[in-house]
Amino acid sequence: MSLLDSLLGRGTGLSAGARAPEFSLRNQDGKLVSLSDYRGKQSVVVYFYPKDDTPGCTKESCSFRDQYTAFSDAGAEVLGISSDSQASHRAFADKFRLPFSLLSDDGGRVRAAYGVPATLGLLPGRVTYVIDREGVIRHAFNSQM
Repeated sequence: MSLLDSLLGRGTGLSAGARAPEFSLRNQDGKLVSLSDYRGKQSVVVYFYPKDDTPGCTKESCSFRDQYTAFSDAGAEVLGISSDSQASHRAFADKFRLPFSLLSDDGGRVRAAYGVPATLGLLPGRVTYVIDREGVIRHAFNSQM
């Protein structure tokens, strides 16, 4: 990856074929959600996004909302992850009727474990991972660009 690509956060962190790091985070309702909750049961689409209720993140989250039935029909659950608080996630989910869990990664530990790049080294990146039932990353998409 070039220096410019790195500065602009164009990497995807972990790649297809890698084992997805385990995590346990609280959602907007205070429920502890773990990746292992889905192991052997269903695939998971995990999207990392910078901030609740901002234009780009709202558009991305509403896109997942609008396609949620298709993901569900395909046997996949959607999980959004950002560093926002549970209260912020609750307000965001309510405002835009998001039917999936938004997980609070306060401190960015899970973001770091997945190697999600930051734009200019400052702004949290926007990467989506498709994780199969066995916990293996099958696709990684950087939508920061």
